[in-house]
Amino acid sequence: MAGAARKAGQGWRQLVVGMIVPIIVIAVWQLAAMQGWANPQMLPSPLAVAERWLAYLLPVQPYSAEQGSWLAWAVSGELILDALGSLYRVALGFAIGAALALPLGLLMGASPLVYAWFNPLMQLLRPIPPIAYIPLSILWFGLGNAPAVFLIVLGAFFPVLMNTIAGVRQVDGIYLRAARNLGASGSTLFIRVILPAAVPYILSGVRIGIGTAFIVVIVSEMIAVNNGLGFRILEAREYFWSDKIMAGMITIGLLGLAIDSAVNKLNNYLLRWHRGLEN
Repeated sequence: MAGAARKAGQGWRQLVVGMIVPIIVIAVWQLAAMQGWANPQMLPSPLAVAERWLAYLLPVQPYSAEQGSWLAWAVSGELILDALGSLYRVALGFAIGAALALPLGLLMGASPLVYAWFNPLMQLLRPIPPIAYIPLSILWFGLGNAPAVFLIVLGAFFPVLMNTIAGVRQVDGIYLRAARNLGASGSTLFIRVILPAAVPYILSGVRIGIGTAFIVVIVSEMIAVNNGLGFRILEAREYFWSDKIMAGMITIGLLGLAIDSAVNKLNNYLLRWHRGLEN
Protein backbone atom coordinates (compact mmCIF):
# COMPACT_ATOMS: atom_id res chain seq x y z
CA MET A 1 0.00 0.00 0.00
CA ALA A 2 2.82 2.38 0.92
CA GLY A 3 4.57 1.68 -2.38
CA ALA A 4 1.39 2.32 -4.37
CA ALA A 5 0.78 5.58 -2.50
CA ARG A 6 4.36 6.66 -3.13
CA LYS A 7 4.03 5.94 -6.85
CA ALA A 8 0.74 7.85 -6.97
CA GLY A 9 2.37 10.81 -5.25
CA GLN A 10 5.27 10.76 -7.70
CA GLY A 11 2.83 10.64 -10.60
CA TRP A 12 0.97 13.70 -9.35
CA ARG A 13 4.21 15.59 -8.77
CA GLN A 14 5.35 14.81 -12.30
CA LEU A 15 2.00 16.01 -13.64
CA VAL A 16 2.22 19.27 -11.72
CA VAL A 17 5.82 19.89 -12.83
CA GLY A 18 4.89 19.07 -16.43
CA MET A 19 2.09 21.66 -16.38
CA ILE A 20 4.32 24.57 -15.32
CA VAL A 21 5.78 25.37 -18.75
CA PRO A 22 2.45 25.06 -20.65
CA ILE A 23 0.78 27.39 -18.13
CA ILE A 24 3.56 29.96 -18.53
CA VAL A 25 3.30 29.75 -22.33
CA ILE A 26 -0.48 30.23 -22.24
CA ALA A 27 -0.15 33.16 -19.83
CA VAL A 28 2.40 34.92 -22.05
CA TRP A 29 0.26 34.17 -25.10
CA GLN A 30 -2.84 35.68 -23.43
CA LEU A 31 -0.87 38.73 -22.33
CA ALA A 32 0.39 39.27 -25.87
CA ALA A 33 -3.18 39.06 -27.18
CA MET A 34 -4.52 41.48 -24.55
CA GLN A 35 -1.76 43.99 -25.27
CA GLY A 36 -2.40 43.82 -29.00
CA TRP A 37 1.10 42.64 -29.80
CA ALA A 38 -0.25 40.19 -32.40
CA ASN A 39 -2.96 40.41 -35.02
CA PRO A 40 -5.92 38.41 -33.60
CA GLN A 41 -6.69 37.15 -37.10
CA MET A 42 -3.24 35.58 -37.25
CA LEU A 43 -2.79 34.67 -33.58
CA PRO A 44 -6.06 34.55 -31.63
CA SER A 45 -5.97 34.62 -27.86
CA PRO A 46 -6.13 31.41 -25.79
CA LEU A 47 -9.61 32.40 -24.62
CA ALA A 48 -10.80 32.75 -28.22
CA VAL A 49 -9.29 29.37 -29.09
CA ALA A 50 -10.93 27.80 -26.03
CA GLU A 51 -14.31 29.24 -27.02
CA ARG A 52 -13.95 27.91 -30.55
CA TRP A 53 -12.77 24.52 -29.22
CA LEU A 54 -15.87 24.29 -27.02
CA ALA A 55 -18.14 25.21 -29.93
CA TYR A 56 -16.29 22.63 -32.05
CA LEU A 57 -16.86 20.03 -29.34
CA LEU A 58 -20.55 20.61 -28.59
CA PRO A 59 -23.44 19.47 -30.84
CA VAL A 60 -24.64 22.06 -33.31
CA GLN A 61 -28.35 21.59 -32.60
CA PRO A 62 -30.02 21.55 -29.17
CA TYR A 63 -31.22 18.18 -27.97
CA SER A 64 -34.74 17.00 -28.73
CA ALA A 65 -36.28 13.58 -28.17
CA GLU A 66 -37.02 13.31 -31.91
CA GLN A 67 -33.28 13.08 -32.64
CA GLY A 68 -32.94 9.76 -30.80
CA SER A 69 -30.91 8.94 -27.69
CA TRP A 70 -29.25 11.63 -25.62
CA LEU A 71 -25.88 9.87 -25.89
CA ALA A 72 -25.98 9.90 -29.70
CA TRP A 73 -26.74 13.61 -29.57
CA ALA A 74 -23.97 14.29 -27.02
CA VAL A 75 -21.28 12.78 -29.27
CA SER A 76 -22.55 14.38 -32.47
CA GLY A 77 -20.25 17.39 -32.27
CA GLU A 78 -17.81 17.95 -35.13
CA LEU A 79 -14.76 17.57 -32.91
CA ILE A 80 -15.77 14.16 -31.56
CA LEU A 81 -16.70 12.82 -34.99
CA ASP A 82 -13.50 14.15 -36.54
CA ALA A 83 -11.35 12.75 -33.73
CA LEU A 84 -13.02 9.35 -33.99
CA GLY A 85 -12.50 9.34 -37.76
CA SER A 86 -8.81 10.14 -37.38
CA LEU A 87 -8.31 7.57 -34.60
CA TYR A 88 -10.05 4.90 -36.67
CA ARG A 89 -7.67 5.47 -39.57
CA VAL A 90 -4.66 5.48 -37.27
CA ALA A 91 -5.73 2.24 -35.57
CA LEU A 92 -6.50 0.46 -38.84
CA GLY A 93 -3.38 1.64 -40.67
CA PHE A 94 -1.08 0.93 -37.75
CA ALA A 95 -2.56 -2.54 -37.21
CA ILE A 96 -1.98 -3.45 -40.86
CA GLY A 97 1.51 -1.93 -40.94
CA ALA A 98 2.60 -3.63 -37.71
CA ALA A 99 1.08 -6.96 -38.77
CA LEU A 100 3.18 -6.84 -41.95
CA ALA A 101 6.37 -5.49 -40.35
CA LEU A 102 6.57 -7.71 -37.28
CA PRO A 103 6.88 -11.15 -38.95
CA LEU A 104 9.12 -9.79 -41.69
CA GLY A 105 11.35 -8.10 -39.13
CA LEU A 106 11.61 -11.28 -37.06
CA LEU A 107 12.56 -13.29 -40.15
CA MET A 108 15.08 -10.72 -41.38
CA GLY A 109 16.63 -10.48 -37.95
CA ALA A 110 16.86 -14.23 -37.40
CA SER A 111 17.84 -15.38 -40.88
CA PRO A 112 20.87 -13.92 -42.72
CA LEU A 113 19.48 -15.30 -45.98
CA VAL A 114 16.12 -13.55 -45.60
CA TYR A 115 17.95 -10.40 -44.55
CA ALA A 116 20.10 -10.54 -47.68
CA TRP A 117 17.00 -10.94 -49.86
CA PHE A 118 14.88 -8.15 -48.43
CA ASN A 119 17.28 -5.61 -46.94
CA PRO A 120 18.21 -3.86 -50.24
CA LEU A 121 14.53 -3.30 -51.06
CA MET A 122 13.72 -2.11 -47.55
CA GLN A 123 16.65 0.31 -47.51
CA LEU A 124 15.55 1.64 -50.90
CA LEU A 125 11.97 2.29 -49.78
CA ARG A 126 12.61 3.38 -46.19
CA PRO A 127 13.96 6.90 -46.91
CA ILE A 128 10.92 7.76 -49.04
CA PRO A 129 8.49 9.70 -46.81
CA PRO A 130 4.87 8.51 -46.86
CA ILE A 131 3.81 11.97 -48.05
CA ALA A 132 5.62 11.33 -51.36
CA TYR A 133 3.16 8.50 -52.03
CA ILE A 134 0.12 10.80 -51.93
CA PRO A 135 -0.25 11.20 -55.73
CA LEU A 136 0.10 7.45 -56.27
CA SER A 137 -2.24 6.61 -53.40
CA ILE A 138 -4.95 8.80 -54.92
CA LEU A 139 -4.39 7.28 -58.36
CA TRP A 140 -4.52 3.75 -56.97
CA PHE A 141 -7.29 4.09 -54.40
CA GLY A 142 -9.16 7.27 -55.26
CA LEU A 143 -10.41 9.45 -52.42
CA GLY A 144 -11.65 8.38 -49.00
CA ASN A 145 -10.29 6.16 -46.28
CA ALA A 146 -8.33 3.79 -48.53
CA PRO A 147 -5.50 6.17 -49.56
CA ALA A 148 -5.26 7.56 -46.02
CA VAL A 149 -4.97 4.08 -44.52
CA PHE A 150 -2.39 3.14 -47.16
CA LEU A 151 -0.21 6.12 -46.20
CA ILE A 152 -0.54 5.29 -42.51
CA VAL A 153 0.50 1.70 -43.21
CA LEU A 154 3.66 3.01 -44.83
CA GLY A 155 4.32 5.38 -41.95
CA ALA A 156 3.94 2.65 -39.32
CA PHE A 157 5.63 -0.18 -41.24
CA PHE A 158 9.26 0.89 -41.25
CA PRO A 159 9.71 1.94 -37.59
CA VAL A 160 8.31 -1.40 -36.45
CA LEU A 161 10.32 -3.30 -39.06
CA MET A 162 13.69 -1.71 -38.35
CA ASN A 163 13.34 -1.92 -34.57
CA THR A 164 12.29 -5.55 -34.78
CA ILE A 165 15.30 -6.40 -36.93
CA ALA A 166 17.60 -4.53 -34.54
CA GLY A 167 16.07 -6.27 -31.53
CA VAL A 168 16.56 -9.75 -32.94
CA ARG A 169 20.08 -9.07 -34.15
CA GLN A 170 21.14 -7.47 -30.85
CA VAL A 171 20.40 -10.54 -28.72
CA ASP A 172 23.46 -11.29 -26.60
CA GLY A 173 25.38 -14.28 -27.95
CA ILE A 174 25.84 -15.58 -24.40
CA TYR A 175 22.12 -16.28 -24.15
CA LEU A 176 22.12 -18.09 -27.47
CA ARG A 177 25.12 -20.27 -26.58
CA ALA A 178 23.68 -21.07 -23.15
CA ALA A 179 20.37 -22.12 -24.65
CA ARG A 180 22.06 -24.31 -27.27
CA ASN A 181 24.22 -25.94 -24.59
CA LEU A 182 21.05 -26.78 -22.68
CA GLY A 183 19.68 -28.54 -25.75
CA ALA A 184 17.19 -25.92 -26.96
CA SER A 185 15.88 -26.56 -30.45
CA GLY A 186 15.70 -23.86 -33.11
CA SER A 187 12.04 -23.07 -32.47
CA THR A 188 12.51 -23.08 -28.68
CA LEU A 189 15.55 -20.82 -29.04
CA PHE A 190 13.54 -18.36 -31.10
CA ILE A 191 10.42 -18.35 -28.91
CA ARG A 192 12.04 -18.53 -25.46
CA VAL A 193 15.23 -16.53 -25.99
CA ILE A 194 15.33 -14.38 -29.12
CA LEU A 195 11.76 -13.09 -29.08
CA PRO A 196 11.67 -12.05 -25.39
CA ALA A 197 15.06 -10.36 -25.72
CA ALA A 198 13.80 -8.41 -28.75
CA VAL A 199 10.56 -7.25 -27.09
CA PRO A 200 12.00 -3.92 -25.77
CA TYR A 201 13.13 -2.99 -29.27
CA ILE A 202 9.81 -4.06 -30.78
CA LEU A 203 7.81 -1.99 -28.30
CA SER A 204 10.02 1.03 -29.01
CA GLY A 205 9.24 0.57 -32.69
CA VAL A 206 5.53 0.34 -31.88
CA ARG A 207 5.70 3.64 -30.00
CA ILE A 208 7.53 5.38 -32.84
CA GLY A 209 5.22 3.79 -35.43
CA ILE A 210 2.07 5.03 -33.70
CA GLY A 211 3.50 8.53 -33.50
CA THR A 212 4.39 8.47 -37.18
CA ALA A 213 0.94 7.11 -38.06
CA PHE A 214 -0.68 10.00 -36.23
CA ILE A 215 1.40 12.51 -38.15
CA VAL A 216 0.61 10.89 -41.50
CA VAL A 217 -3.14 10.71 -40.88
CA ILE A 218 -3.38 14.48 -40.47
CA VAL A 219 -1.58 15.13 -43.75
CA SER A 220 -3.57 12.49 -45.62
CA GLU A 221 -6.87 13.90 -44.34
CA MET A 222 -5.95 17.30 -45.73
CA ILE A 223 -5.77 15.83 -49.22
CA ALA A 224 -7.76 12.63 -49.66
CA VAL A 225 -10.53 12.59 -47.03
CA ASN A 226 -13.58 14.79 -46.39
CA ASN A 227 -13.61 14.42 -42.60
CA GLY A 228 -11.19 14.11 -39.72
CA LEU A 229 -9.03 16.58 -37.85
CA GLY A 230 -6.72 17.23 -40.80
CA PHE A 231 -9.63 17.95 -43.12
CA ARG A 232 -11.22 20.30 -40.59
CA ILE A 233 -8.00 22.29 -40.16
CA LEU A 234 -7.68 22.70 -43.91
CA GLU A 235 -11.34 23.75 -44.12
CA ALA A 236 -10.79 26.35 -41.39
CA ARG A 237 -7.85 27.75 -43.31
CA GLU A 238 -10.09 28.38 -46.33
CA TYR A 239 -12.34 30.61 -44.17
CA PHE A 240 -9.48 32.22 -42.21
CA TRP A 241 -10.74 30.68 -38.95
CA SER A 242 -7.39 30.76 -37.21
CA ASP A 243 -9.00 30.02 -33.85
CA LYS A 244 -10.50 26.81 -35.23
CA ILE A 245 -7.18 25.88 -36.81
CA MET A 246 -5.48 26.19 -33.45
CA ALA A 247 -8.32 24.35 -31.72
CA GLY A 248 -7.80 21.46 -34.12
CA MET A 249 -4.04 21.57 -33.58
CA ILE A 250 -4.45 21.47 -29.81
CA THR A 251 -6.82 18.53 -30.15
CA ILE A 252 -4.21 16.68 -32.20
CA GLY A 253 -1.61 17.40 -29.54
CA LEU A 254 -3.87 16.18 -26.73
CA LEU A 255 -4.73 12.99 -28.59
CA GLY A 256 -1.08 12.37 -29.41
CA LEU A 257 -0.12 12.92 -25.76
CA ALA A 258 -2.84 10.53 -24.59
CA ILE A 259 -1.84 7.84 -27.08
CA ASP A 260 1.86 8.15 -26.27
CA SER A 261 1.17 8.02 -22.52
CA ALA A 262 -1.00 4.92 -22.94
CA VAL A 263 1.65 3.17 -25.05
CA ASN A 264 4.35 4.14 -22.58
CA LYS A 265 2.35 2.70 -19.67
CA LEU A 266 1.76 -0.48 -21.67
CA ASN A 267 5.49 -0.73 -22.39
CA ASN A 268 6.33 -0.30 -18.72
CA TYR A 269 3.84 -2.99 -17.76
CA LEU A 270 5.00 -5.49 -20.38
CA LEU A 271 8.66 -4.87 -19.61
CA ARG A 272 8.47 -5.29 -15.84
CA TRP A 273 10.54 -8.47 -16.14
CA HIS A 274 13.14 -6.64 -18.21
CA ARG A 275 13.60 -4.02 -15.49
CA GLY A 276 13.58 -6.55 -12.66
CA LEU A 277 10.22 -5.32 -11.31
CA GLU A 278 8.21 -8.49 -11.73
CA ASN A 279 7.40 -10.35 -8.54
